[in-house]
Amino acid sequence: MKALIHTGSPSALAEALDSASHPERIAFIQELGRADQRALWELAADAEPLTLEDFVPEHVPTGTPVTHHGCNTLPLPSWGRRFRKIMVRAPGGEIWGYNDSPFVVGIGPGFFTTRACRGAEYPHSSIVVDYHLLPAGPIPDAWPRLRPNWLGLQVLVYFHTRDYMRRVSRHVTIGMATKYGRPMGSWFALTREDRPPGA
Repeated sequence: MKALIHTGSPSALAEALDSASHPERIAFIQELGRADQRALWELAADAEPLTLEDFVPEHVPTGTPVTHHGCNTLPLPSWGRRFRKIMVRAPGGEIWGYNDSPFVVGIGPGFFTTRACRGAEYPHSSIVVDYHLLPAGPIPDAWPRLRPNWLGLQVLVYFHTRDYMRRVSRHVTIGMATKYGRPMGSWFALTREDRPPGA
């Protein structure tokens, strides 16, 4: 499937990923190098806009976590580039989340709010993972303790950071990190782990 990124065929890639299994989608994103993710970001510029339901589907009950498995382009060993974004729908409809990574103990969980972009906030992106906006209410008991992103080593990673998102397929998205409104030259791919209705 990776070859489809470089052939400029977004619809063929989306179809292949939609028909793949969840483990196959995880393997796909973990195989992507920096050049692959950058090309995927550009390829996804004209994709169908994302909605909040792509991150926490409508059938998932309020407060029930949804896991997005991810892999980024940081200059780290493969195990250090893998992470999970855990998200829930709050009682008010907001989407809250945090990052679960091999470095969560040393750096912190990086809490965020996933929201719709405001107007033409960023070209070809309709959803942003916004680290400026922390959860504004009670979070699930199993989550790490809520702490601000300016505290400790989190300031180096999450403070003044926003991740702009684009669609790749029904489950897979590609994000680009910005800090102080400027691209950081870093990308990451996510794939949503589906929770069956009623589960």
